[in-house]
Amino acid sequence: MRDEKLLTVPDVMARLKLGRSTVYDLIRSRRLPSITIGRARRIPSIALDDYIQRHLEEAA
Repeated sequence: MRDEKLLTVPDVMARLKLGRSTVYDLIRSRRLPSITIGRARRIPSIALDDYIQRHLEEAA
C-alpha cells in the first residue's frame, strides 16, 4: 500500500514513466480520475492503482 493517498502529476509521471502531457491527457479524458484542491491537481493513489490494474487485465 502506498504511504501517500494523493499524488501530484510529477509523482504519476515518475511512476508510469510518462510525460506531463500524457498524464494530463489521461486526466482530461477521465481515464485517470483526479481532484482539484485550489489550483493543485491531485490523483488519488487508489485511482492510479485501478488504472494500472485495468491495463494489466486488458493486456492479459
